[in-house]
Amino acid sequence: MKTFQALVVEKQQNEVHAALKQLALDDLSAGDVLIEVHYSCVNYKDALATKAGTGVIRHYPRVLGIDLSGVVLSSSSGQFKPGDKVLVTGHDLGVTHDGGFSPFARVPSEWIVPLPEGLSLKEAMVIGTAGFTAAQSIHALQKSGLTPEQGPVLVRGATGGVGSMAIAILHQLGYTVEAVSRKKDSASAYLTALGADTVSTPEDIRLEKFKPLAERKWAAVIDPVGGKDLPHVFAQVAYNGAVALSGNAGGMSFESTVLPFILRGINLLGINSVEVPDDQRQTIWEQLSTDWKPARLTEMIDHEVTLAELPTAFEKILNGQMQGRTLVKVKTGSH
Repeated sequence: MKTFQALVVEKQQNEVHAALKQLALDDLSAGDVLIEVHYSCVNYKDALATKAGTGVIRHYPRVLGIDLSGVVLSSSSGQFKPGDKVLVTGHDLGVTHDGGFSPFARVPSEWIVPLPEGLSLKEAMVIGTAGFTAAQSIHALQKSGLTPEQGPVLVRGATGGVGSMAIAILHQLGYTVEAVSRKKDSASAYLTALGADTVSTPEDIRLEKFKPLAERKWAAVIDPVGGKDLPHVFAQVAYNGAVALSGNAGGMSFESTVLPFILRGINLLGINSVEVPDDQRQTIWEQLSTDWKPARLTEMIDHEVTLAELPTAFEKILNGQMQGRTLVKVKTGSH
């Protein structure tokens, strides 16, 4: 039986380790479609999964990687046939089901999205869950009424995957964007090139003296950061504005009042990229392959790594050192 190396996380006593491990197809999670994986990418969640106590992985061992793109090798589903180009993001991939940091993945057909014509397998993974989350956030904000004419959109965590992609998509759609990054001095040129009109630091947007309602600065906010600064953000959102919240890199809790919500009518929109209705997931990927596709998509690759180099990439993203996207080239010779 053919064997291959995949990045597997294991738990021994109270310690968690991620390393390449020799596997066979029979070792993989069940599914009706077998995919030859060409590309994956590194997300914050992937890196967290290598740490004990985060709750990302509940059952060990597990092949990591919450995203993949590749080609169908075999299928017992009528929806897909060998040779089909596909992508998978979200669901339980790389969490309770073996994921994309492997040359092969077996997944349920209902998780699979046919690769849109406007995207290559590589481009799909430059986008990945981070880009999908950014697009999902914009989709939710537009459903709540956001238009470019209403004013600037604030993007927190701007140099990360979600933030970078959000800036690029918003710029593509004609929005004015204020990017927020702790790395303003070193990253301003990068963020401006993506489409940010202004670049600020977290200190710049934090109120000197907190009050629940302050000057109205932004029509909407895309926030993959969360944490204790959220009330400062709420206080400065315009009437009937909205905050699309998708992450907790800055912390899981905050203290706020009801005033921005009942006196200014702002909306707090929770963004969950894991459980998305199939029709909405397909719609967003189609948008990402056409008019929402950033013009400089491949320039957003911070670096490209192999499966063996993933542990270093995990440390980089956990330490806040990543700028843009980290692409994982799984199949040698992929384009």
